[in-house]
Amino acid sequence: MHGVGLAWAQSAGIKSFQFLNVPAHARLSALGGVNVSLADYDVNFGFNNPALTSDTLAGFASAGYLFYLADIGQATFTYAHRFNKVGVVMLGVRHVNYGEVIGYDASGAETGTFKSGDTEIVVGKSHQVGVFRLGISVKGVFSNVAGFRGSALLADFGGVFVHPHRQMVVGMVIRNLGFMVNEYSETSNTELPVDVQIGSTYKPEHMPVRFSTTLYNLTNLGKAYRDQSLVTEVFSHLNIGAELLIHKHINLLVGYNGLRQQELKDFNGAGMHGFTVGFSIKVKQVECVVSRASYSVGNAAYAFTLNLNTNAMLMKRKEL
Repeated sequence: MHGVGLAWAQSAGIKSFQFLNVPAHARLSALGGVNVSLADYDVNFGFNNPALTSDTLAGFASAGYLFYLADIGQATFTYAHRFNKVGVVMLGVRHVNYGEVIGYDASGAETGTFKSGDTEIVVGKSHQVGVFRLGISVKGVFSNVAGFRGSALLADFGGVFVHPHRQMVVGMVIRNLGFMVNEYSETSNTELPVDVQIGSTYKPEHMPVRFSTTLYNLTNLGKAYRDQSLVTEVFSHLNIGAELLIHKHINLLVGYNGLRQQELKDFNGAGMHGFTVGFSIKVKQVECVVSRASYSVGNAAYAFTLNLNTNAMLMKRKEL
């Protein structure tokens, strides 16, 4: 028995808890869905790489919702809090609701409807060592599929190099290492979605654009598609994102996910299914991020995230 999951650019093998590969927030969704190097801009990136949340994000809170296909939805809540003895800790929760699903028995007869969902609770911490930052996050993952319940204890190990003079960051993360706490059934043998991801983010000095490139799904090299060309294989592990810095508080976001493009073109033609788009706008201490990712004609996923700098808001209130 494998847990239900939102398949996001994962075609090699059947693994449980695939919802962990779905973007947890709108900015990531707009940038293609994978990023391990966009440091210090959004508290939600701690879901991707625990080294991406630094002390500068202490007091930042975020809430968001992903309107996925059909009646599937994902809610996310994140907060970075500074503790006196341990420093800044990132706390995150997300829940995927798959809505009502029709059940069938072995003969194909309907057995009624049931509700299913997946939940992730994550606690992450990073530590700065010169130009390097190391991070670790521990995750409790819980799945309920038609009464079959599975849970796992997982960990992400990440690191980033932050260039001291240029706006450049290189990151790496090993995701979802761990073990099952409870199997779905006595006969199930769950495979966890372990992955290795490497990427970089760079903003040229005289260009209002920030570029991110990420290689992912590296634990499945050569397995994404059979009999494919070398070019197709490379692109099936590539995610590219760019942020056009239109204004100090307004960004246009675009992304390209190569594996999603390959997966969806088999059913709908190449189209623009690997491309994503979004924007962010900030008003004082509140930032709103919206994204759109297409899957087929008439089907798209929309994500909405609201980020708040609670420390600045409290200081402003005290001044008043």
